[in-house]
Amino acid sequence: MPGILLRALPRNLTALLAMATLLGSAAIAHAQVSDDVVKIGVLDDMSGPYADIQGPGDVVATKMAVEDFGGKVNGKPIEVVSADVQLKADVGGAIARRWFDTEKVDAVFGLGTSAVALAVQAIAQEKNKVSIATSVGSTALTGKACSPNGIHWVYDTYALAKGTANAMMKQGGADSWFFLTADYAFGHALEQDTADIVKKSGGKVVGNVRAPVNSPDYSSFIL
Repeated sequence: MPGILLRALPRNLTALLAMATLLGSAAIAHAQVSDDVVKIGVLDDMSGPYADIQGPGDVVATKMAVEDFGGKVNGKPIEVVSADVQLKADVGGAIARRWFDTEKVDAVFGLGTSAVALAVQAIAQEKNKVSIATSVGSTALTGKACSPNGIHWVYDTYALAKGTANAMMKQGGADSWFFLTADYAFGHALEQDTADIVKKSGGKVVGNVRAPVNSPDYSSFIL
């Protein structure tokens, strides 16, 4: 299932449905089961700026999906573990590698941010495990970094850019763009996808500035 992309469902519901999709595939579950336990890892922002739209809610949704499915796959019990990615790709990668190597985790969900998701997707391919991105949007996941072990669930930056930029260009008066971009993989991808659409539609990009994630004050960037 290389580069699967599904969109436009409420955030925590997507985690539940993605979980159910994986559990519903006996072939995938059988191929990935280790130590007679189907172990699912939820790797998300549990305490930072995105915790309210992923993190603890994703853990609950995953446990709900496991319960709805009956708690077993092919007679094997399902276990859910979780960790705080702290919005750092190196932290996420280290956790995923430890989960795969020593804690027998079979699939990782959530993935916090696009930078984390890209790192974990590469590790999952290396270890022949499964990664399912339910909280990130970079098109790199299904583009240059596409993996046969990775599934991209929900939106991507192309969909966001296509809808917004096209609508604004068609309304008129929005042919000159300056980007104030979140300085991480998702923001970079969204800026690039939007800029491409603006230019193809006859608009122009006059510049950009990048701000750290969770900046409390944007006045200096706007000036």
